[in-house]
Amino acid sequence: MSDLHAVAENGLIDERVRGFPPGHPPLQLAEIGQQGWRPYDGRMALPLISLDRQAFAGNVELMMAYVKSLGAEIAPHAKTPMSTALSDALLTAGAWGTTVADIRQAAVLLKAGQRRLILANEIGGIAAARRLAALLGHYPDAELHVFVDSTALVEALRSAWQERRYLPPLGLLLEFGAGRAGIRSAETAAAILDAILAVETPAFRLTGIAAYEGAAATGDAEETMLRIDALMAMTSDFLPKVRAHIGQERPLLVTAGGSVFFDVVAARLSPAVAADPACRLVLRSGAIFFHDHGIYERGLAGLDAREGLRIGGKTVSAAAGFRPALRVWAEVLSRPEPRLAISGMGMRDVAMDQGLPRPLALYRNGAHFADLGGAEVFRLNDQHAFVALAEGSDVCVGDIIEYGISHPCTCLDRHAILYGLDPDHVVTAAYLTSFG
Repeated sequence: MSDLHAVAENGLIDERVRGFPPGHPPLQLAEIGQQGWRPYDGRMALPLISLDRQAFAGNVELMMAYVKSLGAEIAPHAKTPMSTALSDALLTAGAWGTTVADIRQAAVLLKAGQRRLILANEIGGIAAARRLAALLGHYPDAELHVFVDSTALVEALRSAWQERRYLPPLGLLLEFGAGRAGIRSAETAAAILDAILAVETPAFRLTGIAAYEGAAATGDAEETMLRIDALMAMTSDFLPKVRAHIGQERPLLVTAGGSVFFDVVAARLSPAVAADPACRLVLRSGAIFFHDHGIYERGLAGLDAREGLRIGGKTVSAAAGFRPALRVWAEVLSRPEPRLAISGMGMRDVAMDQGLPRPLALYRNGAHFADLGGAEVFRLNDQHAFVALAEGSDVCVGDIIEYGISHPCTCLDRHAILYGLDPDHVVTAAYLTSFG
């Protein structure tokens, strides 16, 4: 039985879920934050993942201030935490809507009461279109915008919407792309636009254009910027062509922006959006609210180098302003060699696709014992981390290591519960994730 099934079975959390203390009576999710647990006090089962609630709140405040200063909107990508509670928190903080990556994610958020969604992906063919229609048939008040990059997908969606009655309107976003899905030329975009306009109805119509710049990135920084600039130019240049076909009155979305190059997106797309009074720029950054000790740490260093975070006309340090909010906690299981520690955390617990986890601090007997600046994870097995230690490091079996992570999107999906911590590292909340 999976962690999620254990939670869904009776509404109670027990030791089948990572972090929950073995032998403790089952608890409702809301009761977990009332127990006074700490990840390093010996009670909680390890490994587990935690959220620094204060850091998360600060990241939300800073990103929302940036978006507001642009005169733009944001629909944070929910695929990072897949937590309806955290998505709700972002909406409460001022998010315009929420972004999802597939139909199942849309179902999770619709079921939780969220109604304005961007499905930032192509979904497949006629079978997928029918699945999306079957889902939205239960939510007549939904506002959903979906990426399209082919006439085949346009036809599949049109057919599915024609087959069913009482579906909510479906918005189509022409996606321009580089490095992944998406339209590669203005000529192709024009053909797809014509195909959409030929079959438009009040419940099936074009609502904007979209792109994802992160897929254009390469290992060469200069080449990356050239590719992103070209993608943004193709996207913004097509907006007047759309207007020439549909007139000036229809509201349109222009949406792009991950968590590394959102400043470039804003700089390149804002002029075209500002010239169109009925157009709205919507960023889709999601991981930025969680940050990390790896790929986004490096990304924000690059953002600062180009002075990209500007609020109220002033440059703000992204590296200083955003704080990593996620940690993984694991116990030292073995000290088989003088400069080696084996920790109980592996590929089933933490991401490694964008860099290995980083040891931050050591805890012993329920208290902070030392920082671990000289330690380094150099390998992961499925259940173990191999930690290289500095000469003479005082690390013992049973100590607990606090790790920073790289790439929240591929780390959080390993966990059914995200434990929220206060500044003293006390668990004060628990967030259920819905990765399926």
